[in-house]
Amino acid sequence: MTVRLVIFGRQGAGKGTQCLNIVNTYGVAHISTGDMLRAAVTAGTEMGTKAKEVMDAGGLVGDEIINGIVAERLTEPDAEGPGFVLDGYPRTQPQAEALLNILAAADQSLDAVLNLDVPLEEVTARMKSRGREDDTDDAIANRLALYEQETRPVLDFFDAQGLLVTVDGLGSEEEVSCRLIAVINDQL
Repeated sequence: MTVRLVIFGRQGAGKGTQCLNIVNTYGVAHISTGDMLRAAVTAGTEMGTKAKEVMDAGGLVGDEIINGIVAERLTEPDAEGPGFVLDGYPRTQPQAEALLNILAAADQSLDAVLNLDVPLEEVTARMKSRGREDDTDDAIANRLALYEQETRPVLDFFDAQGLLVTVDGLGSEEEVSCRLIAVINDQL
């Protein structure tokens, strides 16, 4: 069985923890944008070399390069066989469209796009409790507002495709994990 997922959730929603639970349950690859970029640069792939040039010049890696790195990464055996959970990609609607095209070109499709929903007050409290210096009230509010502004159109796009499933992210790690696994199993 192959499992192909994308996961979304505000900072502090527990996405990293739940990705680990999904990986352990289904044996899929956890693919995050940051990890992909670093791996592509280290491996010296065509897209990794392009990304390194942009990053070395202090720029932001654009959609074309990110989409290329994702396309390269999804052909690796750990992602192609058992599947994957994408975390941190896609961030824009053009990236979401590109992902669907990348998968369609390989005769594949997404099983689901999961939105781990945790109320603003709760994720704010969780981030404040981490005790990081950069987790000031203003910084947290700005990050959450930016996430909402950038991510809402992507969630709406996936919803229109019939792929979006919102999962209640409140409760213990185990409760949330059980909800996610039930939703994933229902989509397969």
